[in-house]
Amino acid sequence: EMFKGLCNGKLLIKCNYKYQCNNILYFTTDHANKRKKSLIYTKTGDKGTTSLYNGERRPKNDLTFEALGNQDELNAVIGIAREHCLLSSNGLEKMLEEIQSTLFDIGAAIATPMDNSTIEKLNYVKFSPKYTIKLEEWIDEIDSKLPPLKNFVIPSGGITSCYINLARTICRRTERSVISLIQSEQVDHEVGIYLNRLSDFLFVASRMSALVDGKSEILWKKVH
Repeated sequence: EMFKGLCNGKLLIKCNYKYQCNNILYFTTDHANKRKKSLIYTKTGDKGTTSLYNGERRPKNDLTFEALGNQDELNAVIGIAREHCLLSSNGLEKMLEEIQSTLFDIGAAIATPMDNSTIEKLNYVKFSPKYTIKLEEWIDEIDSKLPPLKNFVIPSGGITSCYINLARTICRRTERSVISLIQSEQVDHEVGIYLNRLSDFLFVASRMSALVDGKSEILWKKVH
């Protein structure tokens, strides 16, 4: 069904639930009744709680969700750093991509408290030490190619290096937020070990980025 009318002196065409005026579409309330609902929003968290992997609901300001939020932020910033690594062709992008996937495994482990989850779920999300071993191998390889440190390095060395350094600081925060969960035996200690080693990796990766990009690192010096 279609009819024409005027809108502020201009032609208005109605077709079902859409209005078109001067090449701009306007939707009526009928559209809300016809549209397909996205699965992205569930409204179950509108009262300030959300679910863990084991089905338990907790307030969104619970320590577990604080840790998960930090892990999510870390992954997002590593994504930015990876995009810059691709632009500079420094060879770090594949490592960062693998780390991003591993951080999803970290999130699953955090979201499955050891003190009240089933054995089946705990076995499914168990975090393997092999991921930390891989980081250590990468650290050894990268560090062997870097000039030796003679002083503290101020975050510098180009935009890519600085983004990797930003990820390092968020990694430290993520680790701090996980420690309390490890101490209360809700999260496997292997998660904390990985995050500790990841910040070391990100430090040498930032230095390698500066080296490949031909950017100078700024060394700390006491200001008088």
